[in-house]
Amino acid sequence: MINSQKLYDLLTKIPQGKVTTYKELALQLKTKGYRAVGQIVGANPNAPQVPCHRVVRSDGGLGGYAFGIDKKIAILTKEGVKISDGKVVDFEKKLYKFSK
Repeated sequence: MINSQKLYDLLTKIPQGKVTTYKELALQLKTKGYRAVGQIVGANPNAPQVPCHRVVRSDGGLGGYAFGIDKKIAILTKEGVKISDGKVVDFEKKLYKFSK
């Protein structure tokens, strides 16, 4: 069982201008429940203060966003993350990995 509060706490650690993945979050929580992580992130009751918009797919694709993909792109762009063809530009450079 994934502790949603721990997950939301992790989201607050993602710096502005960076993104992380559902997989990175799951690894940090010591679970392989990537989809469950995605469902909890998608149900975030405190967006955008708890920055679920900074979570993307492992291939750099944007994934979903409760307020619509255009809103996610707008927020990420404002934070300095460039998006092209539905993916994060320079994904590896923008990827935030949690310290172990």
